[in-house]
Amino acid sequence: MGMFPRSAFGQTVFLVAALLLINQIVSYITVSFYVVKPTIEQVNLILSKQVKTVFIEWEEGVEVSKEASDKFFEITGIEVMTQRQAMSEGLAETREYSMLSRSMSKELNGSARVRISQTDPLVYWVEAPQAPGYWVRVPLTGLQENNLKFLTFYLSSIGFLSVLGGWLFARHLNRPLKALQQAAVKVGVGDFSTKLEEQGSTEVIEVTRAFNQMSRGIAALENDRRLLMAGVSHDLRTPLTRIRLATEMMSDDEDYLREGIIHDIEDMNAIIDQFIEYLRHHKREELELEDLNAIVSEVVEAEQKHHRTITFKENPSLSEVPVSMVAIKRVVTNMIENAIRYSDGDIEVETRVSSNKKFAMVVVNDHGPGIPESELETVFEPFKQGDAARGSEGSGLGLAIIKRIVDMHGGRVQLLNRPEGGLSAQVYLPF
Repeated sequence: MGMFPRSAFGQTVFLVAALLLINQIVSYITVSFYVVKPTIEQVNLILSKQVKTVFIEWEEGVEVSKEASDKFFEITGIEVMTQRQAMSEGLAETREYSMLSRSMSKELNGSARVRISQTDPLVYWVEAPQAPGYWVRVPLTGLQENNLKFLTFYLSSIGFLSVLGGWLFARHLNRPLKALQQAAVKVGVGDFSTKLEEQGSTEVIEVTRAFNQMSRGIAALENDRRLLMAGVSHDLRTPLTRIRLATEMMSDDEDYLREGIIHDIEDMNAIIDQFIEYLRHHKREELELEDLNAIVSEVVEAEQKHHRTITFKENPSLSEVPVSMVAIKRVVTNMIENAIRYSDGDIEVETRVSSNKKFAMVVVNDHGPGIPESELETVFEPFKQGDAARGSEGSGLGLAIIKRIVDMHGGRVQLLNRPEGGLSAQVYLPF
């Protein structure tokens, strides 16, 4: 159902409004059939008896005496007019009611016509079968069209106020759930500072209390993990440093061993750095407006040390993008180093604006073997290095670090195999 709201708040308001609308329709029909209609029929019955009284001594074809007409009008307010007189008194502006005409015909034992003028007071016009061509004018001072208008206004007002009350009630009911959703989003990006107030219904309070406990538990787990990794990294660096010093003191005839050991130590230090880098970006950092082109250009310049052709094409409209400069430098560095590691040709780096104008983009294209389509999503998992065609160097944390930082910015990252060959790594950062 496309029109049915998907949120709990919208569904609550929709259901309340639907129930009230059904209630209003039933109430309107009930009032119409069991109050208004019987009242009108009763009025019609009384008027038919009055019309009978007007013509009780008349015979068809006999002229109505003005004296009798004036006397009757003085007593009852009911007046008998010819067609011409009636037209001059407002008969032309009246509306005929077939239902009332049928009822009046039944009471007067002949074909009668009933017309009503919407004036103040309401005026009943009856052409009786006893005197065709004559109209009985009956002013109804106790029944006005405004009464029906007031009934419609009253039912509409009650419906509107009921829907408004349902909306306010649903809004109050869903406020704690909205706060819970916002806090869950913060926890998802590593911000555990929010503590929800336990308010609302009993069920919502229980859910809020459980969420606060979960948030505290995850925060403690994150702190323990970072402390553990920092300790492990520190403890590993100490023996590595001693090995490095011992290696430097090896004799010249053991250069082939020394170089291999030093290379392995550097790889281990790089892996430790990546572990620390991965843990560092566990929560959202404060973002500032930065020149994205300047950040990418600085990284591209630094990566020229690898003696590879790296071209950069910038978009001039990206001078103010909300980012963490240090974190985005790490993202671009990892993207370029991945391209260098897994390809041999030139590397193109580009900044763009997304087609929907909502994201700033950093794109790195290489000419390597690419990644199988089935593994394009899983390579963002820690220690996942993709297809064997891309080698097995490194710790497998490069793409995981990229994804974690981009998620912290509220953006997204995707990998696409290029039709002409190679891989396109694309990062989307929201404006």
